[in-house]
Amino acid sequence: MSDRFQNKYRIESAQLKHWDYGKNAMYFLTIYTQNREYFFGDVVYGNMVLNNVGEIANDCRLEIPTHFPFVKLKNHVVMPNHIHGIVMIDKPDDGRFDGRNVETQNFASLQPYQPDSNTKNQFGPQSKNLASIVRGFKIGVTKNARLINPDFAWQTRFHDHIIRNDESFHRISEYIINNPGNWSKDQFS
Repeated sequence: MSDRFQNKYRIESAQLKHWDYGKNAMYFLTIYTQNREYFFGDVVYGNMVLNNVGEIANDCRLEIPTHFPFVKLKNHVVMPNHIHGIVMIDKPDDGRFDGRNVETQNFASLQPYQPDSNTKNQFGPQSKNLASIVRGFKIGVTKNARLINPDFAWQTRFHDHIIRNDESFHRISEYIINNPGNWSKDQFS
């Protein structure tokens, strides 16, 4: 659905409404290059072979916890035109526990939305949420990748999925691990 903002059409966010993306949870991310161009290398016989820009993307991903100490990385893969990865936001008790919602094994428990009148910004600090993590990653890759290829660019948005249980975590992990082997069947390749 498109809305107008400052007299221009814009696409509504695909993120889950009323979910605090700074909340402790695991998130499955997919981040595409602009126009899905092959900037990171290629798949050869079912294995991803990273070029220099792909190595930069991989290194920047691994450095995320250095810049965001509350982040733990799970499986990831750099593909020719996108990156898949699982990011876990794991902050120490940040005062969000309200007695109704218990996180088990760092999986997200979705509760009905109830605004907190004590919170100034219902979306949390903008420097400690999923969007800020992705933004920082994209900036790091872009800055270094453009030294090699000045045309490097990302799509403006990213896809996320909140991982809610073990079954979903294992299914997504397998998908990530097997992604290079399934590349020839990928409709978006």
